Amino acid sequence: MATHARVVATAVLLFAFAVVVPAQQPPPPAPAPQQQTPAPPPTGQQPLPDQPPTGGQRPVIRTGINFVSVDVIVTDKKSGEVVLDLKKDDFEVKEDKKPQQVETFDVVKIDPVVEASKPVHEIRSTFDEENEAKQPNVRLFIILLDDYHVRRGSDLVSRKPLIDFVENQLGPQDMVAIMYPMTPVTALTFTRNHDSLIQALEHFEGRKGIYEPRNEFEERYFYYPVSTVEAIRNDVSMSAIKGAAVKLGSMREGRKSIILVSEGFVSSVPPQLNDPSAAYPGLNNPARQRPGTDFNQDPRQQSADFFNLADLNGRLREIFDTANRNNTSIYAVDPRGLAAFEYDIDQGVGLQTDKKMLNDSIDTLRVLADNTDGRAIVNRNDLAAGMKQIMRDASGYYLLGYTSAAAPTDGKFHNIDVRVKRPNLEVRARKGYWAYTPEDVARATAPARPEPKPAVSNALNAIAEPARGRPARFWVGTDRASAADKSRVTFAWEAITASTAGDRRTANDAASRVMLTATTSDGRPVFRGRVPDEAPAPAPAPTDGTNGSAPPPPPAGASISFDAPPGPLELRIMVEGANGQVVDSTSQNLTVPDYAKTTASIATPRVYRVRTARELLLVKKDLQASPTASRDFSRAERMFIRFDAFAGNGAAPEVTARLLNRGGQQMADVPVTASAGQPFQIDFPLASLAAGEYLLQIDAKAASGSAQEMIAFRVGS
Repeated sequence: MATHARVVATAVLLFAFAVVVPAQQPPPPAPAPQQQTPAPPPTGQQPLPDQPPTGGQRPVIRTGINFVSVDVIVTDKKSGEVVLDLKKDDFEVKEDKKPQQVETFDVVKIDPVVEASKPVHEIRSTFDEENEAKQPNVRLFIILLDDYHVRRGSDLVSRKPLIDFVENQLGPQDMVAIMYPMTPVTALTFTRNHDSLIQALEHFEGRKGIYEPRNEFEERYFYYPVSTVEAIRNDVSMSAIKGAAVKLGSMREGRKSIILVSEGFVSSVPPQLNDPSAAYPGLNNPARQRPGTDFNQDPRQQSADFFNLADLNGRLREIFDTANRNNTSIYAVDPRGLAAFEYDIDQGVGLQTDKKMLNDSIDTLRVLADNTDGRAIVNRNDLAAGMKQIMRDASGYYLLGYTSAAAPTDGKFHNIDVRVKRPNLEVRARKGYWAYTPEDVARATAPARPEPKPAVSNALNAIAEPARGRPARFWVGTDRASAADKSRVTFAWEAITASTAGDRRTANDAASRVMLTATTSDGRPVFRGRVPDEAPAPAPAPTDGTNGSAPPPPPAGASISFDAPPGPLELRIMVEGANGQVVDSTSQNLTVPDYAKTTASIATPRVYRVRTARELLLVKKDLQASPTASRDFSRAERMFIRFDAFAGNGAAPEVTARLLNRGGQQMADVPVTASAGQPFQIDFPLASLAAGEYLLQIDAKAASGSAQEMIAFRVGS
């Protein structure tokens, strides 16, 4: 039994690093009161706007250690329609049965017709995502497709209502992210592109009871017992729900929703299906020879079921506690509809066991929904009606806020009871909150840490752009040109392989070429063409003669340089696949500097990835070598950096470089070499650095002025 527990713990730990870690970081300390945009307070006591979020104005956020916010949905008992004409005095709020004084009161009403007539901003970057999420008319959703707990066949049933939800229920301003259990929280990206959402939903496949591994993590437990595999899958899916709640809670205050597409969780596996190895169904499982038998009277089975159920309930509590802390509602969508059985007849599970498993799995969905002010769309064949209710809940509700009279700091759960004085109305609100502990209070009231300089933050943001699902990454740099009135622009790209867990891109989606168009602010074209100009050669045929497969080709990539006048420049980028189809598109804005007029300047440093001494020699000799667009390196590699620096009088400036940590503090001086008539060079080995994010600060000083460049990079194992 102890060995089994250690195996589960070890396997779960692997997933924790892949999925849970980004979601378990403690909230940042609250900023000083004089700042204009205070950070939200942690755990259950969240701020509320003092003014109704109307007219597109961002609400004023109220903060405080003991300030509690409550989202309240009021509906008519007969019609089920949302009631939004109540006043502040119509509400009564009690905490632990003690009346509380409502201090802030707001009504959030989002009219889909009105919002559809307004222009929306396309989500192109992390900044856009964070900024748009805070708008009062934006509804935030994460659709979590729990393929580990959805059967093949049930996934087909869920696709139509989900696609209908995107096509007919979502507004143009709403932001949605698609998530799987194995999707890291840091890889979540929100979009307003309904076509991309529909395409992702159309590829949803259930894997309940299917244990064929699809990634290296699943391969590690493929030969474990089925009960162990199911326990690991439970942990992964539940960690994903908690991570999604934390992600939504970090984006803004107010109501957010997780749409969990799942058939629920069970604490035990029936003996007929609990094979000693998930890789070999039915092998060495004597219970398979007793189909239809219920093993409920076995004392050992009863004991195991009891402890497994207690563990499952504890994990469910962790989920809705996390959701409540982040003011996030969970809407559980069961694609089974009105189900009569949990298992197929050929699986041989006893009727009593089958019924218990079915009821237990549905109950887990109800528990998550009921305790987070969501809804459980279960035991119904009309899923579309339930999906419409999700939008009604997110489109009209009340925001109440009060300062707790008891001001608890005991770390315990405190019940919240919200009632209205008008009869025949149904009220739904969060059940309560977890109070601070003294340690939480100390952290929340501690002085804010000094923020890094804007140059440091901007450099780190440049490497924080989410890359999951994107087929290529890009780099753009500038330098002096031969013509005095022009500057040299270099564009480089490289393909991103679909190696991230949860990335469902196919070989046809791989980047092959890039179509680049560069235009000035007045629309004049500066460059238009494909990079590379010629179509790449097809992949080589298998030649090893063993398993019929050839080694994978290196990732595609290329670069191009062209002259452009100083000033704003827009780059429109279309990524083409192997068959010439467009697999991705984006745009970037660039301000081309005028190197002829600057007193001191540094051309954009070119970064090269070097693995061997021969590669280093080749890069040093080839001044036109294509730089790498990636800023992710391993400790076995080294960075080679080449750049030019100019002074106003034509003399070479004094150039120095320093290594900084991600907070902007200096760690070490970095040697810079230069030869007459040659660019400056930095040869920087990474073996001595621990895994993390770093910056190289390059300074150029001359009598006429100074300039600075920041290069952020990430070092892995």
